[in-house]
Amino acid sequence: MKRAERIDRVELMHTFVRIVEAGSLSHAARLLGTTQATISRRLQSLESLLGTKLLLRTTHAMKLTDDGERCYQHAKRLIDAWATLEDELNQAGDEPVGMLRVRAPHAFGQEQMLVPLTRFLQQHPHLSVEWMLNDKTVNFLSDNIDCAIRVGAEVDPATVSVLLAEVPRCIVAAPSLLTGTRIDTPQQLATLPWVALSLFYQHEVVVSSQGATERVVIAPRLYTDSLYVARNTALAGLGVTMISSWTVEEDIRQGRLVQLLPDWQPAPLPVHLVYPWARYYPARLRAFLQLMREVMPGLTGMQQPGKQA
Repeated sequence: MKRAERIDRVELMHTFVRIVEAGSLSHAARLLGTTQATISRRLQSLESLLGTKLLLRTTHAMKLTDDGERCYQHAKRLIDAWATLEDELNQAGDEPVGMLRVRAPHAFGQEQMLVPLTRFLQQHPHLSVEWMLNDKTVNFLSDNIDCAIRVGAEVDPATVSVLLAEVPRCIVAAPSLLTGTRIDTPQQLATLPWVALSLFYQHEVVVSSQGATERVVIAPRLYTDSLYVARNTALAGLGVTMISSWTVEEDIRQGRLVQLLPDWQPAPLPVHLVYPWARYYPARLRAFLQLMREVMPGLTGMQQPGKQA
């Protein structure tokens, strides 16, 4: 029993929760930065401490026992309570501390957000941020992410999604692509080659003007998930693209790109801060959410939700 008293029960429960949510001991080990053998020992210690089997494992599958399910639910509540206590005692609970793991879109995370992010870290010297640039769908548990900035993504009802701003878009092409071609109606866009931003559209584009909406079927020469690739190939004359307006404003001013059908507007893309539901949110996440609410609508290329461009 003396040996059991020396076991860090909070660490054991945190490890068990991570095993369940990661889906395997090996994945949990990667997320926690340790070895699978260590994870296995912690699981065995918790099972020994509680006197019951928590997981049934085979070569290819893992399943919670009934006791394991009850332990998982209790462990999550205990970990939340412990985090609350730590946060309240450390810096009176108001000063962000520890590590905040954030995922942001590539182009957006490299440019508009860097100044406010740098200022945020300078204001909170006890806080660290892992700033991951990735446009893929977020799996908060398996990816070990605290929150994500999502542009144009559908809202997942299983998460908290806070609408922060919108990104206006426009349709552009290089003058060389339009030589001898006049585009007066949306359907004429279908006659041109396209560069598609595959995260937001692939085979058709939708534009609106004064309450009327047109759906245009397109045949892209190139599909990409990168704003920069779409912009640069449009500049090279490869095709028309529908893109976030902020990325091409200077190109339009300098005549390198031409905006097509300015009276027909694509819908702006919503920008959300997304994070998992929880009983308790640490000060670092609350502070980051407040930062996003304050600065996002004023960043280059953003607008208030619902505002007409």
